[in-house]
Amino acid sequence: MQTELENYQASVIRAFFDKEGKLKNIPSQKKKKLIALEHIIRQLDDKEKISEPELNQFIKRYHEDFCTIRREFIVNGYMDRESGFYSKRLENQWAKWQDLK
Repeated sequence: MQTELENYQASVIRAFFDKEGKLKNIPSQKKKKLIALEHIIRQLDDKEKISEPELNQFIKRYHEDFCTIRREFIVNGYMDRESGFYSKRLENQWAKWQDLK
């Protein structure tokens, strides 16, 4: 049985992603934005490092505004950036939408 948080997460994903998996628009509410970002970052392989052009191409599969989403990945602790390369952080280092009211 799904928890209330899992139900909320699923409803946000249904509301903001179309049937092809594209993000319709970037949510303005922080909690919903983090759910959308987490949904996208989970699709990225955990390989060591990814170049900025590779990351941009990955993000474009979900939304055209790759600059904003790439920045949000860094600001919210989903990724680290070093010398023009990006790496996915461990999940326990990500911003937690579950802690927001």
